[in-house]
Amino acid sequence: MNVLMISADNFEDTELLVPYYRFKEAGCTVHVASMKHGRITGKHGYEVAVDRHLSEISGDNYDLLVLPGGKAPESVRKEAKALEIARSFMEQNRPVAAICHGPQILVSAGLLKGRHATCYGSVAEELKGAGALYEDTEVVVDRNLVTSREPGDLPAFMRETMKMIRNPELRAS
Repeated sequence: MNVLMISADNFEDTELLVPYYRFKEAGCTVHVASMKHGRITGKHGYEVAVDRHLSEISGDNYDLLVLPGGKAPESVRKEAKALEIARSFMEQNRPVAAICHGPQILVSAGLLKGRHATCYGSVAEELKGAGALYEDTEVVVDRNLVTSREPGDLPAFMRETMKMIRNPELRAS
């Protein structure tokens, strides 16, 4: 299982690191992509090595797309390549997991109209404005999409994301 995490500086540290290490623990290959080479730094000072520059990524090489939150999605959502990758995953019904501000990338890609989703409270109106069916709950699963609100929701977020990648038939329902 190949996992692609797209992020940038000012990510919410736990929303990137908890999934990163959980996927590694499960035997997945995990790549962090960003708009720069080197390292990205979280809101609380944790640094993460960037494995691939966003321009080098072909989404077709990955089985799961993860979009951590924090302030990073503000810059990621401006990158055409990130939006292209998100669209490719959604169009091909491959799993996408977004937490906190991560769904803003999906909003910018025009992917949430008619989809059930959740996000950080301050982003809720933006999701609704994009046509999402917003739910204020710890995790929302809508076919191939898993969304959560905040770091405290990480256990539910990871439980549902792991279920989805282990049981592809869940994406059909």
